[in-house]
Amino acid sequence: MKFSVVITTYNRVSLLRRAVESALGQTIPCEVVVADDCSSDDTAAYVASLGDVIVYHRNEVNQGHAATVNAGVQKASGDWIKFLDDDDYLAANCIEEMAKAIALCPSAVICSCIAAQVDENEVELSRTPKLGPGSAFYVPQTDIHYGMLLELLPFGTPVQVACRRDTFCQTGGWDSKLDANCDDIDSWLRIAQFGDAVFINQCLAYRTIWAGAYNHKFAVAKRLNTNILIKEKIYALVNEKYHQHIPNLQDIKSYLKLHWAFVALKQKNLQNFFLILDKGAFSPAVWRLLLNAIFLRRSGYDNHQIRKFVLIES
Repeated sequence: MKFSVVITTYNRVSLLRRAVESALGQTIPCEVVVADDCSSDDTAAYVASLGDVIVYHRNEVNQGHAATVNAGVQKASGDWIKFLDDDDYLAANCIEEMAKAIALCPSAVICSCIAAQVDENEVELSRTPKLGPGSAFYVPQTDIHYGMLLELLPFGTPVQVACRRDTFCQTGGWDSKLDANCDDIDSWLRIAQFGDAVFINQCLAYRTIWAGAYNHKFAVAKRLNTNILIKEKIYALVNEKYHQHIPNLQDIKSYLKLHWAFVALKQKNLQNFFLILDKGAFSPAVWRLLLNAIFLRRSGYDNHQIRKFVLIES
C-alpha cells in the first residue's frame, strides 16, 4: 500500500514549508506532491530547492482550490491519497497509523482520524470528537451516509481524511462549483458510495484556525446554502434500512438555519441572524438536533450512538 500526500497551496510559502516538512517527516515512506495554484510568491523556488523528493505540479493559471486538488491527485502515484492544505500539518505517525488501520479493512475506500485545531502559534484550541472507546472503527458502506447525515461520523476536513486514489478518480474528483465551500464533504459522500470506511481515534492531524483560512472568505448565508445542498445530497444516499429512523429533511434544513443564525449572532451580525431564522427554528425537533450536535462535538460519541459501527482495534 503506497500513500501520496497531496499538498495544495497558493501564495503561502511560509505555511507550505511546515506542511511539506510534516509530510517528508513521516515514519514510513510516502510520496509528497505539491499542487500549486499558480502562486506568484517564492513557492516554485522553495519546492525546487528540495530536489526530487517532491513531485511538483503548477497550474498555468489560477484555477481555485478544488481544481488544484484534482490536479495534485492526477500527479500522484499512490494507492491512497492523504489530503493536506498548506496551512495544516500532520503528526509524524499519521500515514503509518492510517496504513495499519486500512490493512485491517481491505474494503475501505475512505479513512479519517481525530484532528487538533490549533492557532497560528500551534497552540491547541480543541479536538474533534472520538468515535467510541477503541482506537479504530470500521464502518460498513450501508451505514456511512446515515452516520454523516446525523453527524455521528466526523470525517471532517481534508487534514483528517485519506481515500483510495482509484475511487477518487472514479467519482470525478472535487467539484469546482463548490470550491473550498464544502467541496471536501461533497467528495467524501460520493467516495463513500463505493466502499467502507475506517475512523482512527488518534490525533494524527493539525488544522490551523486563522483569518486566512479558505472558508472564511464565504458569507454566512452562502455557507448555509451550501450546507443545505450537502445535507440534501446525503439524505438521498441514506440506505433504505434507516429511512424510518431519520429526521425529516425540512427539520434538518431548519436545524442548519438555526445553527448558522447563531454563527451570525456570534459574529454580531444581527441582520443575518434575523434573515436566516425561519419559523422552523421554534420546533422542538429542530432544537433537539442542534443540542445533540453540540453535545456530540463536546463529549464525543458513546457506545449507544455508534452501535452500528465495528471496533477493529482496541
